[in-house]
Amino acid sequence: MDLRIFTEPQQGATYDTLLTVAKATEDLGFDAFFRSDHYLRMGSSDGLPGPTDAWITLAGLARETRRIRLGTLMTAGTFRLPGVLAIQVAQVDQMSGGRIELGLGAGWFEDEHKAYGIPFPKEKFGRLQEQLEIVTGLWETEPGKTFDYQGTYYQLTDSPALPKPAQARIPVLIGGHGAVRTPRLAARHADEFNIPFASVEDSARQFGRVRAAAEEAGRPAGDLVYSNALVVCVGRDEREIARRAAAIGREVDELRANGLAGSPAEVVDRIGRYAEIGSQRIYLQVLDLADLDHLELISSQVQSQLP
Repeated sequence: MDLRIFTEPQQGATYDTLLTVAKATEDLGFDAFFRSDHYLRMGSSDGLPGPTDAWITLAGLARETRRIRLGTLMTAGTFRLPGVLAIQVAQVDQMSGGRIELGLGAGWFEDEHKAYGIPFPKEKFGRLQEQLEIVTGLWETEPGKTFDYQGTYYQLTDSPALPKPAQARIPVLIGGHGAVRTPRLAARHADEFNIPFASVEDSARQFGRVRAAAEEAGRPAGDLVYSNALVVCVGRDEREIARRAAAIGREVDELRANGLAGSPAEVVDRIGRYAEIGSQRIYLQVLDLADLDHLELISSQVQSQLP
């Protein structure tokens, strides 16, 4: 079971804060540092000092880390044209020495689009499908050849399909709760399928749909990595658990029911339940980025107990 650190910088974080967390992620033996791709805070947070751009952040971290994987859960397809995104991700992959992964989603948070003047199209899923075809098609085009694409939403003509990423294939993550179109899209394009903030039971059902879609598409279901994203709140005792829950504005009972919360032993046991239904990787949503002791505790007393 891989454990990855997943942050939500739109709630309020500077680049320096994210760098500190990324370096702790690397030093403490976690597999990867991921971040969301949002431009507006959610809930009651003031969001200060303001949003940071996901791919600018990852470009900086690519030069200031050495081992950990870096990526997004999820880049919003509405934020960037697919040709531009292919260039950005390939360049950051080069900058990292081949450690980048691209989580790509349709985009859903209409208010952030209004706040920053970003068009919010009615039809997003069809655009996402074309974006995936274009981004991966550009990367896969042989050097010296050109890439053309004529879709409903995007058209590319005589693209040199450059630059190329450092990796032969940048892993692509697709996720969500959709019962029909999402599994089919993942079966066609994803290296990893991620389900966010879902119970063991709901995760098992969705993993089953993705496995079935892969088999229907003529692809072995085991070709994909299956993962979860879950909020984390671990404490050495009930007082510490309550303090960490209060710091992120959540209730302990709710966190225990819907995330990975409790003592290290409790969290190890709950992770085991996800592993039993086929989850191979968990993105730990860390909301208090100033609490580096939390990461150290997870590393020493949770991660160390996992197979």
